[in-house]
Amino acid sequence: MEESIRDDNAKTAKADDRYLIEVSENMPSLGQCYEFVEDPSCGAISSFVGVTRDNFNGKQVAKLSYEGYVPMAKKELHKLCDDATAQFPSVAKIAAVHILGDCPVGKASVILCASSPHRMESIHCVEFLINELKARIPIWKREVYEGDDAGSVWKENMEWKEGRRQRVMIKEQNTTNDDVAKA
Repeated sequence: MEESIRDDNAKTAKADDRYLIEVSENMPSLGQCYEFVEDPSCGAISSFVGVTRDNFNGKQVAKLSYEGYVPMAKKELHKLCDDATAQFPSVAKIAAVHILGDCPVGKASVILCASSPHRMESIHCVEFLINELKARIPIWKREVYEGDDAGSVWKENMEWKEGRRQRVMIKEQNTTNDDVAKA
């Protein structure tokens, strides 16, 4: 029994050395994520950076605002990193970070990096990470508009609907600033 606990602790410590996981208002930069995943045994580092764009379906976007339950989001990100390293065993290190709170236009909301000895594993790992993050991690996004379209809309990830993975189009329901103030 005691040996089993030591083995579990060793696995967790090893994973913690391989993963940089953060969900907060002050997430690490791309440079910090890159530095974390650097490894002398690796010849490839791949990354994905999700950035707030200034428009959606003809509407002027002012910012995105993210909410999440941090302990659960971090736990699920850890599971996601475990799944990624199981699927892509040559991946040495992973950084998976997501912002909470407001994310203005042009700023990063999510950064994913992976290192591996050769490029294909790190490229496919990062693709797997972003697709699964959007489907599995409990972080919610509100798109805030400006100008004639002032208001906001809670956006559902298109990869996840009613507990099942599928691509669906979401009917938008506008919430005006007046509605938010009344709530």
